[in-house]
Amino acid sequence: MGEPLIVLVGPTASGKTEVALQLIGRFPLEIVSADSRQVYKFMDIGTGKPVEKDRHHLIDVVDPAQDFTVADYRLMAENVIGEIYRRNKIPLLVGGSGLYIRAVIDGLCPAPRADREIRKNLTEEAERSGNEFLYRKLKKVDPEAACRIHPNDRTRIIRALEVYTLTHKPISYFQKLTEKPLYSILMLGIRYPARILYQRINARVDKMIRQGLVEEVRGLMEKGFGQELKSMQGLGYKEVIGYINGRYPFEEMVRLIKRNTRRYAKRQMTWFRKDRRINWIEPKEENISYIVNEMSSYISKFLEPFTKAL
Repeated sequence: MGEPLIVLVGPTASGKTEVALQLIGRFPLEIVSADSRQVYKFMDIGTGKPVEKDRHHLIDVVDPAQDFTVADYRLMAENVIGEIYRRNKIPLLVGGSGLYIRAVIDGLCPAPRADREIRKNLTEEAERSGNEFLYRKLKKVDPEAACRIHPNDRTRIIRALEVYTLTHKPISYFQKLTEKPLYSILMLGIRYPARILYQRINARVDKMIRQGLVEEVRGLMEKGFGQELKSMQGLGYKEVIGYINGRYPFEEMVRLIKRNTRRYAKRQMTWFRKDRRINWIEPKEENISYIVNEMSSYISKFLEPFTKAL
């Protein structure tokens, strides 16, 4: 039996952070963030970082200009998880970045690291000809991977084509060579009805605007972090950059952030639904206490075999 690892997932604005903070008050847990945007320093409002950042591992760990990959994240996460075990605590992996979570609990395929020049060329090709054009190229060289990737998921399409360009082997070949980590895993998820989740998303975006999202992005640009950076192309930031550059008015910026966030949440749920290991908590209305109590029951049962070792 491997070391215990608890995973808490859910779409953006589902209340994962609030739930996690209550859970660590009930159990000997430490939070490990699995958020691909909260790793970046100086990007607080748009990524929805928690106020109590010191209670979360792997927040504010890299500069926005740094080329940070899922492989980098996995290495950091494994180091942090090891430290948590040495403190006789249990890691609580919390986030909505499915690829980051998968890298920790299922391992990472031994494909080659990113190649900036190839990635740049593929990105430019996508800008010129569209995602569908790249997707058709992927279907020709790796139909197996194409079946698992959405035609509009530019990041994963480019990664798959990048691997094929570097190795002349499909990424699906490397994925089959993945070595799975040996954890005993409990996966928990928050799933609100779409109506409630979208209300939460809209309210969250309004709050970010009030907190100064536009000023945060303007400050990042003044520090020299350009719109070409991966970090600055994230949800919320790219829309604000468009507004700052005069591409559309303020009201349109807000509308785009809300719309794109709802679309992102839908993609997150599409990803997570495929994982049958997740125990979903499905409140009919906004009720954090209900979620925490239901998850606490799962955690108590899960930890019983490990209690004597703590």
